[in-house]
Amino acid sequence: MNNRQLFLSHLAQTTDFPLLIEVEKAEGIYLHGPNGERYMDLISGIGVSNVGHRHSKVIAAIQGQLDKYLHLMVYGEYVQTPQTLLAKALCDTLPDHLDNVYLVNSGSEAIEGALKLAKRYTNRRELISCVNAYHGSSHGSLSVGGNEVFKRAYRPLLPGISHIFYGSFSDLEKITTETAAVVIETIQGEAGIRVACREYFQALRTRCNETGTLLILDEIQAGFGRTGKFWAFEYFDIVPDILVCAKGMGGGMPIGAFIANKAVMGVFKNNPLLGHITTFGGHPVSAAASLATVQILQEEQLIEQVESKANLFKSLLVHPKIKAIRNKGLMMAVEFESFEVLKPIIDRAIELGVITDWFLFCDDSMRIAPPLIITEDQIREACAVILKAIEEA
Repeated sequence: MNNRQLFLSHLAQTTDFPLLIEVEKAEGIYLHGPNGERYMDLISGIGVSNVGHRHSKVIAAIQGQLDKYLHLMVYGEYVQTPQTLLAKALCDTLPDHLDNVYLVNSGSEAIEGALKLAKRYTNRRELISCVNAYHGSSHGSLSVGGNEVFKRAYRPLLPGISHIFYGSFSDLEKITTETAAVVIETIQGEAGIRVACREYFQALRTRCNETGTLLILDEIQAGFGRTGKFWAFEYFDIVPDILVCAKGMGGGMPIGAFIANKAVMGVFKNNPLLGHITTFGGHPVSAAASLATVQILQEEQLIEQVESKANLFKSLLVHPKIKAIRNKGLMMAVEFESFEVLKPIIDRAIELGVITDWFLFCDDSMRIAPPLIITEDQIREACAVILKAIEEA
């Protein structure tokens, strides 16, 4: 059996129509197949490869850590240099109030930890999230997801969940003194890149303050430079109580985190102790890769280039079939009339060597979220292929 047959026979499938792109090597913004195929990755493995595939400094950090140690002990017991240096580097990017990092393995796991933390700290049970929010696929993260299509087959989920509309000022009244936390994507991703105004986030922060509710910002997709700021909440002049990140954090390695004030995080130490546990969270190799990623973003000034690169995409992607382009930095949605129009364009673009995608809750829009290292010439090449795919599809 060849690799494709083994894939279909023995790896669990989540659709009846996987892309079946075979990758032998990845480098920069490109994926290379076994028969000379080359694909430009315009989705970064869904927002993961912010510094590109196999960045030399990430690889060096991984190799350096391999020579020292791998897993040693469950999280939080041994002093491990990659973890401590990463935690300090993350806190250095944040307001002083956010000074304590809990390292995990993924975005879903980070959401799970954040929800537990909010309930434990406030001693409340109600949680509020947004319609068409996506926070992950595990039970707790799915519970605060905002699309019933993805939830109904798995009910009963967590009780005490209610939803508000992202950007709706009137819905903020639903936040009360019974609410443990509001969990909200700073930029809604799977809803098709929706960006609320500064005034909305200011009002949300004020309402949470008034009711003693913790504000959890999900920056699993939006963090680590994707929007043109290290953290997307910097655009709105607010500070969350708990910040959640993953995806672009690891330079291609699995890692996530939820970050809070030390006093808030401290509730995990008592009644019961070991209030949140992870075996592999903050794995030293992933932590070393993540630290290198932070340094790359800062030293190579990739974040400062995001806005001009996004503007170049928008200036080039002009076509009668394109209805609109929504974005915050290089977190972009290109809107078409329908999924029936979009899907053949995506398929043809892949055949021509450019990988894009659609959104879970917005299937009329093309996802564009390239590695931040993409050059202007590569943007021009990618846009030319997309326009050609539009014509040929």
